[in-house]
Amino acid sequence: MKTATAPTLELDDIQGGVLRGYGYAFATYALVRNVDRGGLAYLASQTTTAAPWKRGKPEVAVNVGLTAAGLEALGVPLDSFPYELRAGMASRSERLGDTGASAPAEWENGLRGDGHGQLLVWVQGKRSDAVRAKVDELLEALQGEEVVWRQDAAALPYGREHFGFADGFAQPSVTGAGLPNRPGEGVPRSLGRWRLLRAGELVLGYEDEDGVLPPAPLEPLHRNSTFMVLRKLHQDVAAWRCWLRDAAGDWAGGAEDWLAAKVVGRWADGTAVAMEPRRPQQRSVTGLWDTNDFRYSDDPVGNACPVGAHIRRTNPRDGLSGGSARTRRHRIVRRGMPYGPPLAGDTDDGAERGLLFACFNASIARQFETVQHWQADGNVFGLGPGNRDFMTGCGPGSQGFTIPGSPPVHVPGPGRPLVTVRGGEYLYVPSVSGLRAIAEGRVG
Repeated sequence: MKTATAPTLELDDIQGGVLRGYGYAFATYALVRNVDRGGLAYLASQTTTAAPWKRGKPEVAVNVGLTAAGLEALGVPLDSFPYELRAGMASRSERLGDTGASAPAEWENGLRGDGHGQLLVWVQGKRSDAVRAKVDELLEALQGEEVVWRQDAAALPYGREHFGFADGFAQPSVTGAGLPNRPGEGVPRSLGRWRLLRAGELVLGYEDEDGVLPPAPLEPLHRNSTFMVLRKLHQDVAAWRCWLRDAAGDWAGGAEDWLAAKVVGRWADGTAVAMEPRRPQQRSVTGLWDTNDFRYSDDPVGNACPVGAHIRRTNPRDGLSGGSARTRRHRIVRRGMPYGPPLAGDTDDGAERGLLFACFNASIARQFETVQHWQADGNVFGLGPGNRDFMTGCGPGSQGFTIPGSPPVHVPGPGRPLVTVRGGEYLYVPSVSGLRAIAEGRVG
């Protein structure tokens, strides 16, 4: 494939947070119903774009997405939108592996994909009080719109998530985004090199990895827009810590950090076990140029990084048959933030905590749903049908986790799920000009 020429992205029309993260410490998400065009016009005037900040980082950033129900309520024809958006996340539960305690029937009110949630506003910022005040201001301006779900989130110390791992630093490097081509964050090439991922894998209206424009909605919604996946994921931190303590004592000589690293595919500080199979020196991943410069084709059995490790299943790089040509069409940009207080100790305190997972992609079915299917069924990795990602699918009847070696070690799983889906939505994230067009009734 020829090397892609970096496109000129219309950053002042693309919503911010898609191509590069804001790096804020606080966020609030709110789903509302009874959307009207006047309210949407106001939100369009408040929306933060991907254009470089000329006066420094603002106090808050505002972004907007619409569910299929919201588009329909605003008079936008749905025929040109992908089936999975129109059907909604709840209807895709079988493919996503959302069963048992994670089944849609168990989801939170407002996050059940029942059409009540129509418009998502999410605000991120430097201070929690500023974020909440901005959300209150926006909701007050949207007179008559009912809030069906609202959730605050906040970064944990040292950039960790609730299970204790550094998170969010491994994202695709994209052509035209203005960010450097950091080794390991694009697409693997020969001779240990990497190239940028084509922008059309994330933003509509630009060439994708096949060198064509990705399928898109009707004009003027066909360009500078994307699709968003939002999922609220409860993390059972007590179950994780208790399992890790007991399993490490029985199967890993008490080395909890080593066992956790094998299960996740990274050490707690973010160092990949593919690069450091043994315990590395403690360090922060912040600013490390080559922290993601690794591949899996030279470790097919998984002696360094087990084939079933969480990060290997979510981004196989060149580790599947067919190499990077098989996986480059399934990349996503992950955003999101932890919610709930950290847990002290290993006894469950009953508090809600977990991750507000968000990602952007040009095709929900080809990208997010494929990655999620890899977590729900390990057959493509030779792990057997029904073998779920250990970090998301443990519970009664769990197949546990296998660490390759001579002999391999099979560690039984915990008796309950480590991660449970609390709800979610599929959304269309229009360009800023697209938001205005919808608000002015110029679509359809």
